[in-house]
Amino acid sequence: MTASAEPVYRIVLVEDDDGDALLVEELLIDTGLRYALTRCSTLAEACAELTVRSADCVLLDLHLPDAMGIGAVDTVQGADPNAAIIVLTGLAESQAGIDAVAAGAQDYLVKGKVEPDLLHRVVRYAAQRKQAERASAAIQAVQLRAEENARLERGLLPPPMLGASRISATSRYFPGRERALLGGDFLDVVHTPDGLLHAIVGDVSGHGPDAAALGVCLRIAWRALTLGGHRADELLVLLEKMLVAERTHADLFATVTLVCIDAAAGSATVYLAGHHAPLLTAAGTTAEVRAAHGIALGIAPGLANWRPSRVELPARGALMIYTDGLIEGHQGDEEDRLGVDGLIELVDRIPDADADAHLDELITEVRKLNADRHTDDLAILRLEWSGAPAPGAGAGAGAVAGR
Repeated sequence: MTASAEPVYRIVLVEDDDGDALLVEELLIDTGLRYALTRCSTLAEACAELTVRSADCVLLDLHLPDAMGIGAVDTVQGADPNAAIIVLTGLAESQAGIDAVAAGAQDYLVKGKVEPDLLHRVVRYAAQRKQAERASAAIQAVQLRAEENARLERGLLPPPMLGASRISATSRYFPGRERALLGGDFLDVVHTPDGLLHAIVGDVSGHGPDAAALGVCLRIAWRALTLGGHRADELLVLLEKMLVAERTHADLFATVTLVCIDAAAGSATVYLAGHHAPLLTAAGTTAEVRAAHGIALGIAPGLANWRPSRVELPARGALMIYTDGLIEGHQGDEEDRLGVDGLIELVDRIPDADADAHLDELITEVRKLNADRHTDDLAILRLEWSGAPAPGAGAGAGAVAGR
């Protein structure tokens, strides 16, 4: 490395003895290093300095007026976790240097046995080792986050229990923030022995671990209750009781769409609790299902104003249930939001022969229009069928028979 290419090291010398401090300063001059030196006489003075301005390297004496021994290493690490620490010991204190390295220092030097070349190498290598430690810690944090995401994903987005159902389910989840944990969006699909297919898509208000934990709780509760035979508004009442009991803040709520498909009858029953209505695609045309809206879970516990909406299904088609992160983004440079109408245009424009490819391209287009400015998570569940009996197919997409 040439002199011009070598970085300028910011070094803090913590030494109360003027003679020893002068010796270190002279050695630094002879090393040829490019550096900026600040000298502190006490540990408190050094911590105050490091709190204001981080250092590349701290040369730390273990015998100070306000500190003694390797405890000073912990104190410096607390004041500046990014600084490399080189401990300065006496001739008879080699074990103290070894103990300091075990406590987190990058290296140690014995006073009176330091030459300029040695000091040059130790400062450079200590700074590089500290950088390597920070990089390793960052990689570990990314790995832990990935593991957390995987655990949350299993709870929020489980494999569908389709059994012998002729209806296929395809789902996607996209976090609203880069490298963010999954939020409170959740979905699930189960096929029960009575031949009915049940689906839920929900969105817990807020982001972070509280929302995610509550989303997992509601999703698991819904699956257990559905398999246990609970249906319709009774199921929503129980889910709301679970939400109120499990939420960590009184202002947390959840929007939910419930769909129950009776393939034999060619119909679906939809319940909306503060959530957007599904989109029904038939013969290449998509429309929003007309369904009765009710209040979100947890907003007014006990109100229970949810009403069923019966939707006639075509012999071949798809229902798409989604969270509001899919439609709240902007349309390019325009201030207008994408909205339901914009989403419907995208759905109809993108080929849907392959459900996986369709959802992938849909999310790509939504992100492109919003210039990657997503602030909310989005979850999508697409239920697709072909050949199911459809007594009411002539009603058309989005029609409702009874509310």
